[in-house]
Amino acid sequence: MDAASLSAGAKAAAERIRALDVGMLSFREPLKEHCSWEIGGPADIFVQPSEDAQVLRLLRFVREEGLPLVVIGRGTNLLFADEGFRGVVMKFGRRFSDFSVDGASIRARGGLWVPRLVKNLVEAGLSGLEHAAGIPGSFGGLVTMNGGSLRHGVGERVVEVRAVSFAGETRAFSREECGFSYRNSFFQRASDSPESRWIVLEARLELVPAERNDIRREVLGILEERRGKFPLDKPNCGSVFTNDPSVYELAGPPGKIVEAAGLKGLRVGGAEVSHRHANFIVNLGGATASDVLSLIAEIRRRVHDRIGVWLECEVRYVGADGTLVPASTASENLRPEGK
Repeated sequence: MDAASLSAGAKAAAERIRALDVGMLSFREPLKEHCSWEIGGPADIFVQPSEDAQVLRLLRFVREEGLPLVVIGRGTNLLFADEGFRGVVMKFGRRFSDFSVDGASIRARGGLWVPRLVKNLVEAGLSGLEHAAGIPGSFGGLVTMNGGSLRHGVGERVVEVRAVSFAGETRAFSREECGFSYRNSFFQRASDSPESRWIVLEARLELVPAERNDIRREVLGILEERRGKFPLDKPNCGSVFTNDPSVYELAGPPGKIVEAAGLKGLRVGGAEVSHRHANFIVNLGGATASDVLSLIAEIRRRVHDRIGVWLECEVRYVGADGTLVPASTASENLRPEGK
């Protein structure tokens, strides 16, 4: 879309950014087209860079203009506000997805699609990231949240991460400095504080040489299990609630907890707890962010009433002003109509 429908302030910013080489530009871009839940209003300015220099120019621009900025990959762990976003969205996608192999070491950029990464590793005969098979996000997002499955995370294989701060500082982080823990890292924790956010540009992993057929067989087995277990036929963000170790010890994984509370099929508007896996909320068609947040709020209340624990969310909510918080935080004080 063009900039004609922007506010006066946003139009002025749009004209200034046109003069810069920051990557592919669009305006009033529907965020539902960049989110696996297929939910979200338009972003005023939407940018897809292809090189580090463009990223740095864009970061300088948003600082000088005082505009809020949100950085996304495939949008598989984000819920965008129904109002959209009154600022700049920077997307790392195919234009920022280089991949290289050096012996058992690989280097990948933040926009590389994780299924493509796993396919590349199978072809290279490198083992150690099979557990990421079928995860539909970007590599930068995978590193940021130490993503994975089967109780494994990508951080186990990370040697170094190169990242840039919102202030424009570029530096390399060792594995120890990344602070990896279960579905978390320094980059995830820092992302909750605007003044200390870092963006993963690329990472180097150390893997293990193995027979291609053995790696392929394991990957195919994991993909088959995911197809049978997860609701892949409807828009969703993957696991909604985090698998906290202390909660797991008390009552099991979040899907089991939600199912035991009798909440499979619970619905608010177009959002529904999946009948196949209770830690998934699916978009039945036309679901809004308000529907999802209200449903999350109701699930959390009923689970708390039952076992005395507040489930926390993996998924982050992006407010219209750029506020980035766990969806569980955004859902507080919400209640479905009539409840």
